[in-house]
Amino acid sequence: MERKKRSIKKGLLLVLIGLILMVAQACSTKSNSSNEEASKTEGTKQGGTLNVVRLSDATKLDPHFITDIPSANVVYQKVYQGLVVPDKDFKIQPLLAKEWTVVNDTTWEFKLRDDVTFHDGAPFNAEAVKATFDRLLDPNTGSPQREKFSMITEVKVVDEYTVQLSLAYPYAPLLSILASQEGSILSPKALAENPENLAQHPVGTGPFVFEAWKSGQEISLKKNENYWGKKPNIDGVVFKVVPEDATRLAMIETGEAHINDQVPVTEIERIEASETMGLYRTEGLAVEYVGFNTKKKPFDDVKVRKAISHAIEREAIIKGVYNNVGTLANVAMSPKVYGHSKEVKPYNYDLNEAKKLLKEAGYENGLELTLLTSDRKERINMAEVIQSQLKGIGVNVKIQVMEYGAYIEMANNGEHDLFIGGWGNATGDGDYNQYNLFHSASQGPAGNHFYYSNPEVDQKIEAARKETDEETRLKLYEEVMQMEIDEAVYIPIRNYEHMAAHSKNVSGFWLNAANYLMIDDVVIK
Repeated sequence: MERKKRSIKKGLLLVLIGLILMVAQACSTKSNSSNEEASKTEGTKQGGTLNVVRLSDATKLDPHFITDIPSANVVYQKVYQGLVVPDKDFKIQPLLAKEWTVVNDTTWEFKLRDDVTFHDGAPFNAEAVKATFDRLLDPNTGSPQREKFSMITEVKVVDEYTVQLSLAYPYAPLLSILASQEGSILSPKALAENPENLAQHPVGTGPFVFEAWKSGQEISLKKNENYWGKKPNIDGVVFKVVPEDATRLAMIETGEAHINDQVPVTEIERIEASETMGLYRTEGLAVEYVGFNTKKKPFDDVKVRKAISHAIEREAIIKGVYNNVGTLANVAMSPKVYGHSKEVKPYNYDLNEAKKLLKEAGYENGLELTLLTSDRKERINMAEVIQSQLKGIGVNVKIQVMEYGAYIEMANNGEHDLFIGGWGNATGDGDYNQYNLFHSASQGPAGNHFYYSNPEVDQKIEAARKETDEETRLKLYEEVMQMEIDEAVYIPIRNYEHMAAHSKNVSGFWLNAANYLMIDDVVIK
């Protein structure tokens, strides 16, 4: 990373470098033979359209309103780019910004590229960066991403290709959040002329240009012939919605499709035995959990939440539902994320304690509740296992399976009781987990689907995001995660392992630790 003209206290500089290096170390991905095969680019064959088959369609394509991975995956590093980007080891690298300077604790300066144009012909410059962040931070925009950047108080245009971000307080993981999809830079022309249209028609600076979206069917992108960087080898990419797991795999096997990045764990042996398919696997930053809507009865009572927590046998879910893909989670933060602590322990499996707590809460004669899940096969299987396990304490569970978009909408509106959820950390930093999942300001679309609010937790999360001493920051995260477990806000289930089945005639793709499909170097034989 090139960082010139730096003026900053030596101690803070070392802390910031240390934090970035820790994120990088924590997020390096293991590769296996299949991974290496998938990421090899053989020769320089040009052309062809990459067909990616997926379970769910996107919900919207405006980065300021995207709150789910299936939507972000279509545009991140394809249509849209940010000032900086994480590499394969999650180390932050220059992208639209050539270099940056930490002027002081609360001022960051970015020198921008001068050879970039948006897909609609608008020039990329400091004004474009300002227009993007001004829109994101404007309360009237109503962006669920606003809180993620709430430390930015002003975006200053220094000259045409220099921009400064003024912060309300020192914020150690600033680069990591700028490198996430939320940090995408949008066309100022599109923002000025028709910002609402960006939900269906994204306009960025990336290697691919948006072409068409047939809702519920497919989204197509074509190669950006005027791209400022290395142009893609392929002519375009189509993201096809294919809800049936078996059909998606059959399409990969026959060569009708190239990549399926949502692979059922039950199909691993079949893929590995196939002559035409390969399997890509990498550890992820995401965590899966069972969450409580703490605002709704009976889950406004911590004893009920603790009872349910004691009654779910998590190990059985990892083995029986997930075929040991991924690892048992202890908190809602992956061990690969900066801020994780193995010292925080979830509730043990104890049916007697669960029954005792239910009795104390006044539900001696049982309880009826609804468990919401999206329509992913493993999640439905998990719901059925939980339904069976909770019968053991007299709790009858009705399972509500919804298509992904409807599931997100219901959770965003707080209409659920109990739910199976996941959080795909996009930055590798604990702030992205804690602020978005548990801070009172993040209730609803921003990520806090527990509708949890605790002023002391809020205060500790805010203190952690401002803290520049590494040891103190890690201690704060450990304390706050312990409080969330003590209050039984959720039940941690699984640390993700991301998988993709691919046709053996495609190479050069990879999944990053946040589960984004990276296709810059894809080659189709």
